[in-house]
Amino acid sequence: MADINPLLPVSSSDGSSNLTGQATCRRPIKVVVSIFFGLLTVGLFAALLIRNNGPVDYVDVHENERGSLASTAFEKAENLKPVSRGPAAGVSEKSNWAFGGDLPDYPWNNSMLSWQRTAFHFQPEKNWMNDPNGPLFYKGWYHFFYQYNPNAPVWGDIVWGHAVSKDLIHWLHLPLAMVADQWYDKNGVWTGSATILHDGKIVMLYTGSTTEGVQVQNLAYPADQYDPLLVHWVKYPRNPVLVPPPGIGPNDFRDPTTAWLTSEGKWRITIGSKINKTGIALVYDTKDFINYEMLDGLLHAVPGTGMWECVDFFPVSETENNGLETSINGHGIKHVVKASLDDDRHDYYAIGTYNDRNGTWIPDRPNIDVGIGLRYDYGIYYAAKTFYDQNKKRRVLWGWIGESDSEAADVKKGWASVQSIPRTILFDKKTGTHLLQWPVEEIDSLRLKGKEFNQVRIQAGSVVPLDIDSATQLDIIAEFKIDSDALDKATGSSDASFDCVTSGGAAERGALGPFGLLVLADERLSEQTPVYFYMTKGSDGNLKTFFCSDQSQSSKASDVDKHIYGSLVPVLRGENLSIRILVDHSIIESFGQGGRTVITSRVYPTKAIHGAAKVFLFNNATELNVTASLKTWQMNSAFIQPYPNL
Repeated sequence: MADINPLLPVSSSDGSSNLTGQATCRRPIKVVVSIFFGLLTVGLFAALLIRNNGPVDYVDVHENERGSLASTAFEKAENLKPVSRGPAAGVSEKSNWAFGGDLPDYPWNNSMLSWQRTAFHFQPEKNWMNDPNGPLFYKGWYHFFYQYNPNAPVWGDIVWGHAVSKDLIHWLHLPLAMVADQWYDKNGVWTGSATILHDGKIVMLYTGSTTEGVQVQNLAYPADQYDPLLVHWVKYPRNPVLVPPPGIGPNDFRDPTTAWLTSEGKWRITIGSKINKTGIALVYDTKDFINYEMLDGLLHAVPGTGMWECVDFFPVSETENNGLETSINGHGIKHVVKASLDDDRHDYYAIGTYNDRNGTWIPDRPNIDVGIGLRYDYGIYYAAKTFYDQNKKRRVLWGWIGESDSEAADVKKGWASVQSIPRTILFDKKTGTHLLQWPVEEIDSLRLKGKEFNQVRIQAGSVVPLDIDSATQLDIIAEFKIDSDALDKATGSSDASFDCVTSGGAAERGALGPFGLLVLADERLSEQTPVYFYMTKGSDGNLKTFFCSDQSQSSKASDVDKHIYGSLVPVLRGENLSIRILVDHSIIESFGQGGRTVITSRVYPTKAIHGAAKVFLFNNATELNVTASLKTWQMNSAFIQPYPNL
């Protein structure tokens, strides 16, 4: 039976009004935005709103009444043409159409497609999945909710899937947590976050898309707070609790964060939005999660970044090596603001200082502000969400990893998207600018047969095969030592302007790179995915190190993405170069320099699969010899399955 009073004691309002027009108990809304250096006054703010651009038109979108494509479109995969999915319904692009384009579909066979399914990354048994939602630890179980289409392997008809685990690795599927059955979420039960209250009770705020396609915020809570599995959920009968404030578009108000406590004892949340092309994070205070007060200012805003989705806000310690509960603030604490940019589908973060009094946040370094600086991941990774794991006193990061093959191939295999291995996240005390991401320690429990390769010398221009029996499920930790004499002799050159993305990939030779590993490679290297470092030396003698992943030769298939990913990675004096790589069939997660820079790739080989997949060391530099030491483990399956007898 549902707890009829699941929340904190309500405020002086009885909350009895039907919340169809505006949030209750809110002072008159003045969306007063201080966007960069105080240059935007209230009058200019209003003027910007009047000029707000209309929606972007997309061709070839044939939607049903719920804002998604009808399931009849999936009967014959070979006839499926790339289309845009998501923007017409008011969310970011969810289709792989940009990758497949009009290229002919590759003739995938069942052996190839079945190999692509991962063994130890979380994914549903079938169909489409996207954003992680409301992760938490409760009564001995880790809970994971996610955006899910129960009807097809493409985006649409979004509800909340649900799974539980004792260790963040071995998951058990539960029944759907919430479905689109009310006027305020009929077009989709979209992204949301969980908050655990003082008394241990849980509240869940989530975005619903109404029958009219307006984005509103809704409240839900467990039907039985004593059920450790949290199988059944109740939606607050007077939803929605928040609607778009004046000046905010009906499709520009989504993804409420986990709440944190203010110094006044109120709960505070932030919600992503935009004003023209300025990405913003709105701020609300509440005492009971029913009645809200909108703060006059913004948590933060960055011009030119567009719509902010899936905003996250959390503290990190400058001194300790553990995570912090979301409400922690004070001396030695920095705060992270992260936003998923609708415009480019990447997750950006920055570290800065939070002002509890007025609910604002300022980046430590404006030149690497949210949306213009650092990213969680330089590959395929989006809509990430953290939660504080009170069980192990750590902050854990989830991220959605989409597909980069053709939609037709996804329909043939019957599923699309996986979640990253959950990552711990810490402040990098050495750089002061970066976060460190690392796979949760529980992933080590899947390690099986291990091998070590010590002091392997890799001459310039050479490839060295590694004797590994099976190379489709691997954990690899590698360290590279550089010939210091070669570094000293190297002179500044034009490759000082090197960039992973615009380079020629691992085939582009320079004096000091590339060098690293070839994973998911066949014997003849006709298919390979290099993960590597590339060093440059400027005319001033300064070295720069880049961490890259090259998909350009990952597959013979014609309808898959073959981009090159990567970025600069800080390497401090006295540090060797280090990589950790998790290979799980069609996904490769690569962590450079202890997780300062991370790259997630989706690859779809046609030959380097099953027993034909190999691993090689390589050094394509022209003037540099490298010595590598590695530890490798074959990885067991996580055996993700339905919870028994439910």
